[in-house]
Amino acid sequence: MSTFAESQDPHCLREGESARLLAGHPWRRFVVLGDSVAEGLAEPVAGYSELQLADRIAAELSTAGPKLAYLNLGHRGLRAREVRERQLRPALDFRPDLALVVCGGNDAFPATYRPAEVDTELTAMVTALRDAGADVITVGLYNVSYSPAIAEWLRPGLRKRMQTLSEHTAAVAAELGTLHMNLTAHPAVTDPNLYSSDGRHGNARSDAIAVCEAVRMLGAHLLTARRAG
Repeated sequence: MSTFAESQDPHCLREGESARLLAGHPWRRFVVLGDSVAEGLAEPVAGYSELQLADRIAAELSTAGPKLAYLNLGHRGLRAREVRERQLRPALDFRPDLALVVCGGNDAFPATYRPAEVDTELTAMVTALRDAGADVITVGLYNVSYSPAIAEWLRPGLRKRMQTLSEHTAAVAAELGTLHMNLTAHPAVTDPNLYSSDGRHGNARSDAIAVCEAVRMLGAHLLTARRAG
């Protein structure tokens, strides 16, 4: 496991950074759609927050804007189509102004992955959420083929599929104008200490790094909007 604690980890938030970057943010209703990454199944790591990814983002937003309402619809094991079918309507009914959509990993894990089908489902969710007035965050997932729990013979195919998923998600994000967080390209992605022992998820350190990326991305978006205004 990592020898860092979160406060010393060079890839994590510094003390006071989140409050500074998110100060005065406009979001009041935050919804999360997705699979186990959205639900939160990261293994604990000593020295890192035990809050799961989406809960931690919500906590950072709440600290900077205490009136935040938060709904996490994420559920383990779902493919992109199932996320749309089960979660999009409840998400829209929540009337969010910020949404996090995390899906596709369960589609890309097996060799039956069909990128275009995942793109269609993601496009439908993002479009509906944006049409409803929400800013949307999309995610290029960590490439779990670097997990030491993955059998060596599985790595090449899985690595290619996860990279393809990331590239397709980024293309959808660019086309639809989401706030896109590309964890696939993060310099820590090849670190075996980033992954849980199940070979399918990151751990608490990966969540802490993702939270840092999310907060910095949201902060940059706020700064750009303020300068434009």
